[in-house]
Amino acid sequence: MIILGIDPGSAIIGYAILNKTEKKIFEVIDFGCIVVDGFINTGERLKKNYKEILRLIEKYKPDLISVESLYFFKNLKTIIPVSQTKGVILLACAQKNIPVLEFTPLQVKMVVCGYGRAEKKQIKEMIKKTLDLEKFDFKQKNRKKDDAFDALGVAVCAGFKSF
Repeated sequence: MIILGIDPGSAIIGYAILNKTEKKIFEVIDFGCIVVDGFINTGERLKKNYKEILRLIEKYKPDLISVESLYFFKNLKTIIPVSQTKGVILLACAQKNIPVLEFTPLQVKMVVCGYGRAEKKQIKEMIKKTLDLEKFDFKQKNRKKDDAFDALGVAVCAGFKSF
């Protein structure tokens, strides 16, 4: 089963492609970030995000898509742009008839670290220990970002949920 995990953001979208094998093992196929200039107009930003999500769907043909839910924001200025991005992500999934699961950050932290209040650094370290990431080039800046690791966590949640 191919799972596409997505961490939505207005200018940075984390993504992860996992293959869940019959032996219930997760194989990381790809992960990184879609980065769109945050200073372009809203319509152009959403169009670019939509096209990049469709590109990932068409390239990897996921059986399931997992998206991080928005439930709380410290910065009210970012909730609307992130919600708009999540809307185009869900639209792309619906157009391709791919089922979507949503997980809150607390749920992701519980699955990945066993603790719902884990810090970003803890999540990143646990993902590195749990998933085989040695074949990936970490000099590529889009693989270093927390958003990419958040997307890996979201994909892992979907993998456990679908066992």
